[in-house]
Amino acid sequence: MTRRVRRSFSKEFKEQMVQLHASGKPPRAEIIKEYELTPSSFDKWVRQYQDSGSFQEKDNRTPEQEELVKLRKENQKLSMENDILKQAALIMGRK
Repeated sequence: MTRRVRRSFSKEFKEQMVQLHASGKPPRAEIIKEYELTPSSFDKWVRQYQDSGSFQEKDNRTPEQEELVKLRKENQKLSMENDILKQAALIMGRK
């Protein structure tokens, strides 16, 4: 079985696909087949465009997802600070 090469699509292309789908002609399956898209990607574009009008992940996060990102960054920062303090304590203990 051959694997697909990961492709990236421009914002304009995604908008054209969503607008083509919104027009109702041709059917969803035909758009996916003609442009060699994966159904999951196509559905994601449609959902993102309907929800926020944007295809960027940061614009389509729920408040819970935003909080999780914020908490992970804060956790990483605190972990780094803790490591620095541990190193400082080791150095000070030697003197």
